[in-house]
Parts: sequence; structure tokens; C-alpha cells
Amino acid sequence: MRKQTKQTDFSRDVKIAISERDSIDGWPCCVRCGTPATEPLAWSNAHFIPRSHGGLGIEENGLTLCPLCHSKYDQTVARREMQPFFREYLKSKYPNWDEEKLYYRK
Repeated sequence: MRKQTKQTDFSRDVKIAISERDSIDGWPCCVRCGTPATEPLAWSNAHFIPRSHGGLGIEENGLTLCPLCHSKYDQTVARREMQPFFREYLKSKYPNWDEEKLYYRK
């Protein structure tokens, strides 16, 4: 496995931490629409900065999104409209959150 691939992938521990952070009453929910997951870790975590752009697989770059919101964020032009909300959400969770620190650097 290439070093960049490993650095941009969410490990199981990171997935669990993201799901716990994005939980309501102990159950993971989509941070955009609030829909609860069908089961813990059923939903993949979305990268705020996509892997294709070097987004790291760290908690500060992850979001719990339902399949519909994840698809809309990753595969449509709605990403630009959704990003400010997700940026503010992550800033609220991490006081020293810095978007520049979310990129893989050789």
C-alpha cells in the first residue's frame, strides 16, 4: 500500500471516533440532515477534503453522512454549497481546526 493511500484512508479507530463525535444519544447521525444510521458504523465517513485532493484520514477531516448526503457531497456540484456548513461544524468540534492541516504532504 502506498504511503499516501494509507495516510488518506480512515482507520477503524478513526471511523469509530468520528461516529461517536457525530452521535446523538449514542447513535451516529448524519451531520447534515440528522438521519440516524441504520446500525453503528453502517455509514462510511465522508472526507471534508476528498482523498483525491490529498485529504487525510483523520478525525478532523471526517464527517458522518447518510448515503444520500454523502453522494450529494461527493458527486455533485452541491459540494460548494455544503462545504461552509461542514467547515463550521468541524470548527465547532475542534477549536484549533485548520483546513490547511488536512492535506497529505510528502
